Amino acid sequence: MNKIDTYWHQYCEMEGLSNIRYTEAFQFGAKADWLASLVVAGTKTATCSSFPLYELEGEPLPKVGDYQIVLNSQDEPVAIIKTYSIEVYPFNEVPVDFALAEGEGSYEEWKEAHIAFFGRILPEYELTFTEEMLTVCDRFEKVYPK
Repeated sequence: MNKIDTYWHQYCEMEGLSNIRYTEAFQFGAKADWLASLVVAGTKTATCSSFPLYELEGEPLPKVGDYQIVLNSQDEPVAIIKTYSIEVYPFNEVPVDFALAEGEGSYEEWKEAHIAFFGRILPEYELTFTEEMLTVCDRFEKVYPK
């Protein structure tokens, strides 16, 4: 069993859960260690992603109740999160409280960081960032470690 599955099984045993799978194990953005540390500290309780990428890749949107494992830059599991809200907004209509729940600073800092991130990622898929682009806004709680 790999370290990600071992981490998941430890959580399930501790919580008495069975027959539940995590949806994915992933790193947050370009600053994986810093963002993972914000999740572990309980500062980061939300994340947004590009709706057009879900469509392009044929991936289903996250769902309420999904479990995900947060990885650091070394692909080591550091936390388990559980989604409790999914909303889709144009980038320029993402609520300020959501942006602040991402834990990355002020609304202006959040906006600047996400414009830069989407501006780097989307061209790889022959897409262009616009402020009207739909974003998938995922609010979550850290369920492990407590």
